Amino acid sequence: MFARTSTIMLGLVGAFALGLTIGPQLSAPRTVATAPARHVAPDAPAPAAPAESAAPRTAAPRLERVLPASAPPVRQRVERLLADGTDVTVAVDGFHNARQLMTVAYAARNTEIPFVVLKQRVLTERMSLSRAIRESRPDLDETAEVTRARAEARADLARIAS
Repeated sequence: MFARTSTIMLGLVGAFALGLTIGPQLSAPRTVATAPARHVAPDAPAPAAPAESAAPRTAAPRLERVLPASAPPVRQRVERLLADGTDVTVAVDGFHNARQLMTVAYAARNTEIPFVVLKQRVLTERMSLSRAIRESRPDLDETAEVTRARAEARADLARIAS
């Protein structure tokens, strides 16, 4: 009985140790090895470019600067999007960043849903923008409207950032 229990325990400990040893190697991201740099004399012609390797290289994710919703250029653009007389300070309040604010503003303008209604549903009631549009205007294709608003907001923010 003791020998049997000892054998089972030894097997479990061995399996655990093996898992600790090879586990990180299995889950580590694979990298593409590059050839070491060669020293080239200043007068030597440049070597020919190597043929593309079989393994595709993935580009590093592009980091983009996210403006705060209260940034002056964002406020000016949102002021033009909203109905006349809308207090921009109140409109901006509560949004985490310019992309979120401008997406809701474009959705409000495109769907003719009051901005305050969409803002209330998205920020306070924590609805997705598509659900907020569906609740307000069930006759519209909310997915298409959200996609359109996001594209317009992204294009506007790219113009502001450049």
